[in-house]
Amino acid sequence: MKVPEKYYDEKFNFKGQWDMPSTCGLKVLDYNGKKLVLVTELYQDNPGTSVTYAGASLANQICEAKGFNASDIIYIECNPDTSSKLSFYDEEFFQVTFEIADGKFTGTPKYKQLSQEEAKEMITL
Repeated sequence: MKVPEKYYDEKFNFKGQWDMPSTCGLKVLDYNGKKLVLVTELYQDNPGTSVTYAGASLANQICEAKGFNASDIIYIECNPDTSSKLSFYDEEFFQVTFEIADGKFTGTPKYKQLSQEEAKEMITL
């Protein structure tokens, strides 16, 4: 099950749970004066932790690698459409918010599923 490249501009390697080497799709867009960071689950091309389970750690690793401030980020997780017959693999976008302490994302993430209209307004694929 291959993820179409329209969902990401680069593959981003990160340390997942227990420092497991992991990979996600990454696309960074400008949106309303902020950086919209879109992380995409790569399924079979990810040897480690999923983007959902990586949480604040992944968001912090992206900020560090790209030189972003946590307060200037809109963080979106994407489950891409893989043209599967299983509804589990339908396209979905979630805006994820974290608490910020000492310039880093912390705490338990809060998820808001975006409608297709909201996603299309924010994200250019």
